[in-house]
Amino acid sequence: MARPQSPQLTEAEQRIIEVLWQQGEASVKSITSALEQEHSLAYTTVLTTVGIMADKGYVSFRKEGRAHIYKAELTKERAQKKALGSILSSLFGGSAKTLAQHLVEDEKLSLEDIEALRSELLTASEKMEKKNDE
Repeated sequence: MARPQSPQLTEAEQRIIEVLWQQGEASVKSITSALEQEHSLAYTTVLTTVGIMADKGYVSFRKEGRAHIYKAELTKERAQKKALGSILSSLFGGSAKTLAQHLVEDEKLSLEDIEALRSELLTASEKMEKKNDE
């Protein structure tokens, strides 16, 4: 039976899937090598974690000789949506407005950031108006 998917990736899963997003495919040995500079993870830890990730459907693998070659099935965009959805529901009562207000009020946004947000909001507003007119 497959493990239930958690609302967001664990820290270890995040590190591993970032390697897979960068490399496309990788063996446990390659993943361990890529992570050993910043994080000293044992080969067996990476092996166990990718096994759990495969059970969750986050990665798939194929055999190449004796090695398993892993590939991300979870896209970066989907991971972001899952994490944001989890944060939105658990910390902001499901309110995107409250989250947006928090970001604007509490984060140090540059004028450039604010202008980009304004542009996105105008574009979204125009799309909604167009959709309502149809």
